[in-house]
Amino acid sequence: MASSLITALAVTAPTSNSPAAPVTDGERAGLLHALAAVPDPRDPRGVRYPLSALLAVAVCAVIAGASSFAAITDWLHDLDEDAQARLGFTRGVPVGTTVWRLLIRLDDSRLSIILATWLRTRTSHVPTRPNRYRTVIAVDGKTLRGARLDGGRQVHLLSALDTSTGIVLAQVTVDAKSNEIPAFAPLLDAIETVLGTLTGALLIADALHTQTSHAVEVTARRAHLMVQVKGNQPTLFKQLKRLPWAQIPAGDRTRDRGHGRRETRTVKAVTVATPGGIGFPHAQQAVRITRTRVIAGRTSRETAYLTVSLPASQALPRDLQTWIRRHWHIENKIHNVRDVTFREDLHQARTGTGPAVIATLRNTAIGWHRTTGATNIARATRQANRRSRDLITAVTSSYPRTQ
Repeated sequence: MASSLITALAVTAPTSNSPAAPVTDGERAGLLHALAAVPDPRDPRGVRYPLSALLAVAVCAVIAGASSFAAITDWLHDLDEDAQARLGFTRGVPVGTTVWRLLIRLDDSRLSIILATWLRTRTSHVPTRPNRYRTVIAVDGKTLRGARLDGGRQVHLLSALDTSTGIVLAQVTVDAKSNEIPAFAPLLDAIETVLGTLTGALLIADALHTQTSHAVEVTARRAHLMVQVKGNQPTLFKQLKRLPWAQIPAGDRTRDRGHGRRETRTVKAVTVATPGGIGFPHAQQAVRITRTRVIAGRTSRETAYLTVSLPASQALPRDLQTWIRRHWHIENKIHNVRDVTFREDLHQARTGTGPAVIATLRNTAIGWHRTTGATNIARATRQANRRSRDLITAVTSSYPRTQ
């Protein structure tokens, strides 16, 4: 590609996105009210326990650290009668098998949407969102290693995290005979249901989602896409690698120290939305990030290439640097917490929608603690468990309260 087709970045003042729809006090409903919208899979004849009560217990128990279906029931049985009544149990409490049979039959996608919407109503509203503070959504998948189905197959979930609030906006189950790529569009549908619109949002995904169909789909929803480019797109990878990076000045550079290492991250970006630009739909900029690490006197260097559908006027190099690092949040602040704090990979839930449902409950628990200001989720779950009455008051109240 001729270098004359590559124009330098134009630095302009960022404009403002359309403000998000405000959340009124009347919409800040308690958990029991929100869960009333979950479809009940049970036969209406013989129903003894309200669905919203059973689900509220599951949410509260996982917020308090329960890591299995059995632990959810134990938490309920440990409550006194007054606390049980406040959650909706006025005629005794169910045994563990009753709770389990219900949870594994739920519509996991619908439950994820309802709980994410409930959490979002309890976060502070930001009246205006300049481009630099646009909604950044990290997309990534996770295999539930303990949830083995018939034939040894494992359950795989694709999730989307709002990196500014720590709330998992949506989660869909990947078909056992497929991969994450076909699940991307249903995930967008679920995100759009929670947010109301994807206009102006930036979705960041790994190289698996560097697909032309994804770029077209995201743009059709008036959102933007940033993806890493690797060997699964060999032509695009060669185009990015051959750009005249030596002639492009560094746009942003950061240096970090910690855990016995020094790391320098250098970002270069160049406009490619010109005739004869790179072969990826709606790509406005090509990005190269170089990570140089020094550990115990040894230096290593790693180079990554990305594309983004935002023009230079709305995505300066320092913004790109911040957004790229935010993609790690879904791994570090969600998936790793589910494994370490809730021991997800050791949990052998495998029946029906059970694996996806309990993963959704864990996402909700982490999101709840993030929105209440917790930085150590393990400590926050222990505090919630010791203060079960305060937890019940907080989640069932019509207005946000911290514990």
